Amino acid sequence: MDCVDLTKISSSQRSWKIDVQGETMTLGNPAQIMAILNVTPDSFSDGGLHNDLVAARTFAESAVRLGASIIDVGGESTRPGSQPVSVSEEIERVVPVIESIKECGAYISIDTSKAEVAEQSLRAGAHIVNDVNAARDPQMFEILAQTQAPSVLMHMQGTPATMQDAPRYENVLDDVIVFFEERLEEAERSGVSKESIILDPGIGFGKTLEQNLNLLQHLDKIHEHTGRPILVGLSRKSFLPKFFKRDLPAQERDAWSHYFHAQIAHACEILRVHDVQGAHDLVATTALFEGQLNV
Repeated sequence: MDCVDLTKISSSQRSWKIDVQGETMTLGNPAQIMAILNVTPDSFSDGGLHNDLVAARTFAESAVRLGASIIDVGGESTRPGSQPVSVSEEIERVVPVIESIKECGAYISIDTSKAEVAEQSLRAGAHIVNDVNAARDPQMFEILAQTQAPSVLMHMQGTPATMQDAPRYENVLDDVIVFFEERLEEAERSGVSKESIILDPGIGFGKTLEQNLNLLQHLDKIHEHTGRPILVGLSRKSFLPKFFKRDLPAQERDAWSHYFHAQIAHACEILRVHDVQGAHDLVATTALFEGQLNV
């Protein structure tokens, strides 16, 4: 069947309208699809696959046809154990790609924790800043206040190089909620509208298997305490096969990814995924079974 426009079947029970450069992006339930476009040599699943402009543009155009409404461009790997790259190198990786795909028919997000990279990417045509460090760069909130760009703020304990060494929490759910409340307060003090912010609990970023599951089971609690839409990125992550005491290469973890996507598609507003078609069809099928989509 033709690609289903998920924005047409979103429930009115949880719905946000976020201003994106004068356009209105509607987030609701079921979740919208954010396609991962890494232009890095070392990302855990797709490092090196989209490093030239033709490959990146081909991927973006295909992702939109398959149902993605957001393309997330990243120029620095954040896999466990990864090392940071310089600001200049990250800009050189992402800005030409953003310029190349900005007419692809989707919103473009820049996956970066560096304010300068975010600023240059927004100038190049990106619409959203997706920050795994939740704007802890001292200039990030300043850039967001100046541009009024929507942002995703993610929770991470430690840094990508160290985050999985020994994650510890008093209570992971409570700690993540308190972290988000503090970041939202800081955002508003910096002149960033709370209504422009989306939250990401950081599945796999400084969490054990049990802590990841706890967060996924209680996404509604994060929403209740913060009042903000939620993005979840669990696609192909290494914790998935650990439930079964097995392992598989990242590219072979889509079935497990989509099982979890099915469980949370109505508890979050954005799914950040590698397999766009599988995630889109999963969400559309869920809507069909719940009577939100006519055949």
